Amino acid sequence: MTSIGGAEMVDWNLAVATATRLVRPGPEISREEARAVVAELRRHAKASEEHVRSFTRMIPEGHEPEDTPVLVVDRAGWIRANVAGFRELLRPLLGKMQERRGNGPGGAVLGAVGGKVTGVELGMLLSFLASRVLGQYETFAPATRELPASAKGGGRLLLVAPNIVHVERELDVEPHDFRLWVALHEETHRTQFTGVPWLRDHLQGEIQSFLEETDVDPTTVLERLREAAQSFSGSSRPEGEQGEDDGGRSLVEIVQTPAQREILGRLTAVMSLLEGHADFVMDGVGPEVVGSVAEIREKFQQRRARGASRLDLALRKLLGLDAKLRQYRDGEKFVRAVVDEVGMDGFNRVWTSPNTLPTKAEIAKPADWVARVHRKADS
Repeated sequence: MTSIGGAEMVDWNLAVATATRLVRPGPEISREEARAVVAELRRHAKASEEHVRSFTRMIPEGHEPEDTPVLVVDRAGWIRANVAGFRELLRPLLGKMQERRGNGPGGAVLGAVGGKVTGVELGMLLSFLASRVLGQYETFAPATRELPASAKGGGRLLLVAPNIVHVERELDVEPHDFRLWVALHEETHRTQFTGVPWLRDHLQGEIQSFLEETDVDPTTVLERLREAAQSFSGSSRPEGEQGEDDGGRSLVEIVQTPAQREILGRLTAVMSLLEGHADFVMDGVGPEVVGSVAEIREKFQQRRARGASRLDLALRKLLGLDAKLRQYRDGEKFVRAVVDEVGMDGFNRVWTSPNTLPTKAEIAKPADWVARVHRKADS
């Protein structure tokens, strides 16, 4: 999503304008009801803090974690926040690509495209995502006038009110229970990053390492995109010779270098842990404070699995969003298995250092993580 030509490699303002123009309108709701939803989500976010901290025991009693703001936003607000986050996270890569603008044929083609087309492309992607995200903890969020963030270098919790209302209506679940249920999941992410001081820097380091390995030569970029297109069309091999995994990888996975695949394996493990932990916590806390949690979980899982439409399923595969769904499932199984084996305090050893994070293989085999971290430490 990055062009090589023009003064601006990505027209960020155009990305915001495009996404805001294309995003689907939210559900019909009166001004009075909208104000009530916003107020309730803020209350639930505040109440979730104590529920999550008590259940996870990640933040010691008497310790005050880093304060991060909670923002209840509409779809346009989510778009603005994420463009700001993309801009901050991609800054080193864009600078690197700016320095290496080439004179070869690839550079000429991408240079002609320019930042405006790139901004439109990014805006189109964000318009698709903006109507689907219920909440998000922005780990690398820069503070802006409209969107405050933590004073210590990033972090804010977003709850996307129209999407929450849309899904609770679609699932026909009790609205107040569903809103609290969503808040519990997102509050768990906030607790993860505020309760584990090294986690943000570790994750940022892995992402930057991934970006630094990106092939910035325009000709190479075009060649990788050509290979990706062939893979999705099935034309890269004679008919009948495709492997079982062909077509199962996202565009992002296909254009990676070998070094990036190694880094992505570690990132996948971390994200599976974080997402699975959040699912485990909201279901663990749920029975005490969310009366209809069982119904909500069943209906929500069915919605996740089927997608909204064939187009939605195709886009999820292309963008790698299916991998995120697997992260929820595999990560939750890992957390549940470890807690069953060694208890919550035993599980919390996972937050000791980067060395105690599970590997991608250990996510699939929790007993291996227990053997490595617990039996080695206790021997």
